[in-house]
Amino acid sequence: MVPRFLFPLAFFPAVRYHGSQEVIIMNQISIQPIARMHSDFPTKFGIPRQSNLVENLRSTIVFEPQFRNADALRGMDGFSHLWIIWQFSEAVRTEWSPTVRPPRLGGNTRMGVFATRSPFRPNNLGLSCVRFEGIEMDPELGPVIHVSGADLMDGTPIFDIKPYIPYADSHPDALGGFTDTAGAFLLQVNFPEELLALLPEDKREAAIGVLSHDPRPSYQRKPDRIYGLPFAGFDIRFRVEDDRGPSPVNKMQLTRRVHPIRKSFKRYGTVPKRNCTVLSFYATKQKS
Repeated sequence: MVPRFLFPLAFFPAVRYHGSQEVIIMNQISIQPIARMHSDFPTKFGIPRQSNLVENLRSTIVFEPQFRNADALRGMDGFSHLWIIWQFSEAVRTEWSPTVRPPRLGGNTRMGVFATRSPFRPNNLGLSCVRFEGIEMDPELGPVIHVSGADLMDGTPIFDIKPYIPYADSHPDALGGFTDTAGAFLLQVNFPEELLALLPEDKREAAIGVLSHDPRPSYQRKPDRIYGLPFAGFDIRFRVEDDRGPSPVNKMQLTRRVHPIRKSFKRYGTVPKRNCTVLSFYATKQKS
């Protein structure tokens, strides 16, 4: 977690000239979080790799105490989407690499960091477009923004919020670079009705959507490995079978451990040819 005070984000050289001598002075730029995201992802594992891939994911933005002023949100209800500028708080490093391995390319091909949306960046900044669902006035937390389709971990620090403006931000003819030809990573989720009924109704489609986008790391696709996915207070255990062969159908076996904590699914690309099958669902003790 990032402390609630100013912290250095970046350093930029300012040039001053004294006669014929050039003197470089380092200027420090500091920013502070204005809010934090509250989502169903207590860890970064399983978070959709882009915003709006799972539209049924519901999240809230809670402002830091000094920014809990409803006047700062005046006029927001006239927009359908918002831009969120935030920090990859779980990917902060002292050094950076000019190349990274995008998951969309299988995790084995390197691309330039500024040609990707990798969290491992010099300044660890993220940018997400989310759907604006409304504002709730909480007696203790002040104005709380409800959004959907966010790809942020619970507790993520947010630096700024801006409205999405269609006439300026929408570019239907834009090119997607290597993401246009990387192929589909979708799984067909088979969730037995008797197990699905055990999930809270407002979490069912979101859980299916998260599983359908294959939360496994691209570089760890072992068919016999069991993965754990914490989501919305539930501990999901799953396994993908037959991932090594060319068969058009792969089965995903998933066991679940569930404990209550607190209080869309949109398909892209081709129709999934791999199957995700939920096998079990059982309760665990709630952590104190």
